[in-house]
Amino acid sequence: MEETEVIRALAALAQPLRLRIFRSLVVAGPSGLTPGQLCEQLDVPATSLSFHLKELTTAGLASQQRDGRYLIYRASYEQMNDLLAYLTAHCCQGEPCAVPPTCDC
Repeated sequence: MEETEVIRALAALAQPLRLRIFRSLVVAGPSGLTPGQLCEQLDVPATSLSFHLKELTTAGLASQQRDGRYLIYRASYEQMNDLLAYLTAHCCQGEPCAVPPTCDC
C-alpha cells in the first residue's frame, strides 16, 4: 500500500460518522448494507449518508454494487487489512509488542 493511499484512508476514517458507517459495514460482513439500512441503524439523513459513503468509496474502504433497484455497500476487507498491515509493519523493531505482564504471585 502506498503512503498516499494510507493517508486517503485515514483521512476518510477521521470523521466520526464515516467511522461509524465503516464499522457498520465491517460488522455486516460480505452481505453488506443498503443505504436505507445504514440510515436506520445510524439515524442519519440520506443526503449526509450519501456524501460519506462516497468518501469511503473514493478512499477504497467501501464498495458499491447494484442489486436490482438497490445499492449494496460493503466494507473492503482487503483495503482494511492492507491499511492495518501498513500501520503495523516493522512494529517494535521485530520484538513482540503485546507481551502480557507476568505475575509472580
